[in-house]
Amino acid sequence: MQQISDSEKPARVISVTELNRLAKELIEQTLPLMWVAGEISNFTRAASGHCYFSLKDAQAQVRCVMFRHKLQLQDWKPENGMQVEVRACPSFYEARGEFQLNVEVMRRSGLGALYAAFEQLKAKLQAEGLFDAAAKQPIPRFPRAIAVVTSLQAAALLDVLTTLRRRMASIPVIIYPTAVQGEGAARQIAAAIAAADARAECEVLIVCRGGGSIEDLWAFNEEVVARALHACRLPVVSGVGHETDFTIADFVADARAPTPTAAAQMASPNRDDLRQELGHLAQRLVRVAERALERRMQQLDVLGRRLTHPGERIANQLSHLAHLASRLRGVWARSADGSAWRLRELYQQLLALRPDFAALATRQQALAQRLASAAAHRVDTLRSDVRSFTAQLAQLNPRAVLERGYSIVETGTGAIVRDSTQISPDDEVRLTFARGWAKAKVREKG
Repeated sequence: MQQISDSEKPARVISVTELNRLAKELIEQTLPLMWVAGEISNFTRAASGHCYFSLKDAQAQVRCVMFRHKLQLQDWKPENGMQVEVRACPSFYEARGEFQLNVEVMRRSGLGALYAAFEQLKAKLQAEGLFDAAAKQPIPRFPRAIAVVTSLQAAALLDVLTTLRRRMASIPVIIYPTAVQGEGAARQIAAAIAAADARAECEVLIVCRGGGSIEDLWAFNEEVVARALHACRLPVVSGVGHETDFTIADFVADARAPTPTAAAQMASPNRDDLRQELGHLAQRLVRVAERALERRMQQLDVLGRRLTHPGERIANQLSHLAHLASRLRGVWARSADGSAWRLRELYQQLLALRPDFAALATRQQALAQRLASAAAHRVDTLRSDVRSFTAQLAQLNPRAVLERGYSIVETGTGAIVRDSTQISPDDEVRLTFARGWAKAKVREKG
């Protein structure tokens, strides 16, 4: 038997299943989630709700699958011939060996640019303060009239009118008709808003239309409509599209309603609610009136018990007056007795303080005798002192000395000479004797 070398041995053989599995792993791990644009063809919906179609362009096509739970999130129905953009994961269907796209989201071609324009305008207007909550006006609870800006052919108008009629049929409704989609719709909507604002016939304005695709609602994403809403002096309620639809008008308006019907409910009071509230207030009023009446009845009973007959009141007042007169007499008598006792007491004190003239005269005579005796004694004492002082003066009298033969020598200036140093030879001196005087001249001194 011929031997086969190792270099000539064939490669490992794999099955189709294994090959498709390798291809699936390679594709799903290599190709990321991406957006793909093309035209829908061969669109079918299975009984399970999953959709299968091809996405093609002029040179190629690719199979696509969109599962039911993803398709339910779409608000429009895909159809053959539509130009769409899908966000999908590239995959490989092993059972048939087919490359396919697992579609997550589908949108009509061109919506990406619309969304970008929407976000760009939203950011611009928000930066300018058109969305600020401080600029929002409150919606009046009881408007005298309501304005509606929408199309006369719009189903939303019928919903709004039906709701307003059901809630409060007495409120007048003024319609400002305008196109709500298509070429020039945005300018017409802005003009209708400006007209309603200028005429000032209403106290609240509803801007509405029914649901639709983003292209259908695009007129309410235009800057001219946003500027008109911001400049409007009337409170504006925006009710554009369905609950999941958001437009620039919703952000600028003073209030956003999820639907046109909700906008009508927001702009008008509900007569049933008002009737019920009025019933409650009437019940409260009745209860308050009953309580007030009961309080007045109780007060009347109290006042009735306090009320007396005029004759009885006069008798009571006379009795009270007699009692007061008795008290006055008693007080007067006690006051008079007290005053009498006080007078007697003062009289006794006055008698006690009256002087005894006889005793005073006797004392005066005794004092006069004492005064005369004391004066005589004082005179004798002073006379004796005078004699003693006279004797002392006589002893000290210079003339008494002169009588004994002494003399007083004075200088020419009248100074008494007590020392020989006070005079000099040939000086004149005055000599005073007991009787008379003489002048002398000093011949010598010792």
